[in-house]
Amino acid sequence: MTVPGRRPQRVGQRILEEISELLAGELKDPRIGFATITGVRVTPDLRQAFVFVSVLGSADEQRQTLEGLCAAKAFIRHELAERLQIRRVPELSFTLDRGPERAAHIEELLRQARGKPEPPEEP
Repeated sequence: MTVPGRRPQRVGQRILEEISELLAGELKDPRIGFATITGVRVTPDLRQAFVFVSVLGSADEQRQTLEGLCAAKAFIRHELAERLQIRRVPELSFTLDRGPERAAHIEELLRQARGKPEPPEEP
């Protein structure tokens, strides 16, 4: 017997893995920059998947990456259908994950509060 709520989590994890693989090799859109899929939340009815994406770069590069991913939705869903072998692939909604930016900002604030100097930049 399956515990309610586990299937959306399993499907979300598989979607995360497969889209990450697509990003690494098969998506060739020049707008897609250095992006990482940080999480996927699938609704209980498996109709919608919210894909959280972290993008290194400027706000413009982040915007362009999201545009590229949105333009590739049909291809991504087609690949997911083949790879996951599920009856209905959820609609994908890409959202920028600002967690890493916020974490870096908090770390900087903590460093300033402690009075520690900023670490040297890498050459």
